[in-house]
Amino acid sequence: MIDETQQQPVAPASEPPIVAPASVAISTADAGRRPSGGFRGGQRGGGFRGGRGGGGGAGGRRRDGGSKSDVPAEADYEEKNIEIARVTRVTKGGKRMRFRALTVIGNRKGRVGFGLAKGADVALSTSKATTQARKSLLTVPMVFETIPHPVSAKFGAAFVLLKPAPRGTGIKAGGAVRVVLELAGVPNVVSKILGSSNKINNVKATFAALKKLRAVSIPKPQLTANS
Repeated sequence: MIDETQQQPVAPASEPPIVAPASVAISTADAGRRPSGGFRGGQRGGGFRGGRGGGGGAGGRRRDGGSKSDVPAEADYEEKNIEIARVTRVTKGGKRMRFRALTVIGNRKGRVGFGLAKGADVALSTSKATTQARKSLLTVPMVFETIPHPVSAKFGAAFVLLKPAPRGTGIKAGGAVRVVLELAGVPNVVSKILGSSNKINNVKATFAALKKLRAVSIPKPQLTANS
């Protein structure tokens, strides 16, 4: 007869405890300090470092601190191609043909800029020139619907003269200077191109002249006791 007291069940071998990896383990102090939404993101993004997909996270802001509304809208600016030329460069393997575009943009409210770029086709060169033009925008000061004072500038062999004009005169200019003044939104002005007829030099001379303009303060009329 077998003694039942001697047959005792053998306890299974204990499994090793599950240890969380060091990258996932969080101490009790950090668990009480950080929110439950995620690591370093909390409820703002629900993920790592701000949560790009979460609402209200840092993904909706620009890195430079500004907002997206500060960028000028493309619809506000009108662009015109003054010159599109096919240029050729001779290399060891033969001739390399590209396109060069001279583009002027403006909002007809005092802001105007120009760009000069090359590309493999017309569309690429125009796009690059427009991008450069947006980086070189300047503001044209105006008084009584014209420029404040006469100004002239020279670039290369091109010489451009700009003079103020009374109301109703319009834009008395030609060539590339007229396009720049129209997109800048100057209602009345008189211009003269002297020297070279190169469109690139004339545009650069025109912008050099516009940069020389200074806003003039208009004194307010003083009221006397008899009036």
